[in-house]
Amino acid sequence: MKDLYNPSLFPLNEGIDSNDYVVATYLVGGAAQADLVAKSAALAIEQSSGSWFAVPGETEAIRARSAAKIIGIYSVPNYELIAQMPKDQTRYFILRCAYPWINFYDNIPLMLSTVIGNISSMPNLKLVDLEFPESFLKQFKGPKFGISGLRKLLNIPQRPIVNNMIKPCTGITPQEGAELFYNAAVGGTDWIKDDELIAGSPAFSPLKERVKAYMAAAKRADKEKGEMTLFTVNVTDEVVRLRDNAYRAIEAGANAIMVNVFGVGYSGLRMLAEDPNINVPICVHTCYGGAQTVSPYQGMSTEVAQKLIRICGGDMSLNVAPSAKFNALKEKFVRTWHVGYSKMYHIKQTFTHVGGGVTPGMVPYLMDNLGNDIIIGVGAGIHGHPMGPKAGSIAFRQAIDAVMKGIDITEASKKQPELAAAIKTWGIYGVDDYNKLYDIEA
Repeated sequence: MKDLYNPSLFPLNEGIDSNDYVVATYLVGGAAQADLVAKSAALAIEQSSGSWFAVPGETEAIRARSAAKIIGIYSVPNYELIAQMPKDQTRYFILRCAYPWINFYDNIPLMLSTVIGNISSMPNLKLVDLEFPESFLKQFKGPKFGISGLRKLLNIPQRPIVNNMIKPCTGITPQEGAELFYNAAVGGTDWIKDDELIAGSPAFSPLKERVKAYMAAAKRADKEKGEMTLFTVNVTDEVVRLRDNAYRAIEAGANAIMVNVFGVGYSGLRMLAEDPNINVPICVHTCYGGAQTVSPYQGMSTEVAQKLIRICGGDMSLNVAPSAKFNALKEKFVRTWHVGYSKMYHIKQTFTHVGGGVTPGMVPYLMDNLGNDIIIGVGAGIHGHPMGPKAGSIAFRQAIDAVMKGIDITEASKKQPELAAAIKTWGIYGVDDYNKLYDIEA
C-alpha cells in the first residue's frame, strides 16, 4: 500500500477526539486527473510531522501524536464516474484537515505557519475556515468589552453606533484634527477614530499632543450633547513600540485605542488585549487585509481573519460594506458579521464596524441586512456633508432614528434638512442598487 493512502492519515471525523484538533477547510484546485487522495495526504504531511520525502525519524509514534489527519475530501462537482471527469480544466475540491493543536499550542504565528504556511505558495489553494475546539480557545481571553461592554460604556442599549474617521486621513496637526473632531462629535457621533493612515507619533502629530487635543474636543462636545464620545487613537507602530504607545495614549486620556492588525500581526493585537493595564476598548482596522483575503483562489478567507481578530481580543473590527467603493459581496459582509456575533464559547462578541463609502442613504440597507448590532463607520459621509461635519453627524442619527421607528428616510428627510441634504448629495442605496452593481436579477 502506498504511504499516501495509509488509513491512519484518513480517519473519519467521528474517529478522532475533536478536542485535540483545529480543523482547517481549504478550497484546492489541481489538474483534471489529479489523485485527490494522494494530493491531500501530501499536503497534510507537509504541514505537520513529515516532508516531501519519507525520513527515518518520522516514527509511527511521532506521526500518531503530531501528523495532521484528512477528515474530508469533497470534489466539486462531486464526480462518481470517470466519464464525468473534465479533461483539460482545473478541478476543484474541498479539503478538511485536522491539525493536532499540541503542535502549536497557543502560538498564533506557529498556527498560521501550520495551517497556511508552505502550502500558501501552491497555486489554487485558499484557507476558507478554521474550527477551534473549546480546549484550544480556553488559552485565549478574547475581547475585554465586546458588544455588550461597549454598549454599556457608551450607554447605547439598542441603536447602531455611529463612528467617524477624521478626514483628511493624515497630514493634519492635533489642533486641526481637534476642530474636525469636535464638529463631528457634537452632531451626535458616538465614536471618533484616527484614520488608519495616521498612527503612533508622526512629527506633525505627536501621539500625546493628539490625544490631549482630541479628548479636550470630546469633553467640550460631550458637555453640549449630553452623550459620551469615544476616541480611538491609532497606536500602530513597530511592535517594540506598540505597548508603550498604548500606555502613553491612555496616560494622556485616551478612552480607546486602535491598531492596524495586519500591519502588526494578530499577536500584536493579542498582546494589547490581554494586557491588564490596557483597560480600554480596542478597535481593529483591517487595512492591508485584502492582500491576504481578496483572491478567490489564494490566501485565507475574510471569515478566518475575523475569527482570529475576535480570538485575539478585537472589540470592534472593520468589515467592508457592500457598496460601490470596494465592491464587497453581501454574502461575505453578512458572514463576517456572523463570525463576530455568533456564540464562541467564552469569547465575547466583536462589534462589526461597517465602513467604506457609507452615507446616510445606506443606513436602511445596512440595518435591514444586519440589524441594530453594528457600528456604522463614516468618513467623507460626515466631513463631506454640504452643511459641514456637524450636520453630517446629525444626518446619520436622523437616518438611524427613522429606521428604528419604521419611518421611510425620504419621508423623514422632509422635516430634517441635514438628512435631506445628504440624500440629495449621495442618494439612497438599497437592494436594487446592489443588484444593479453586480448585474444580479431580482
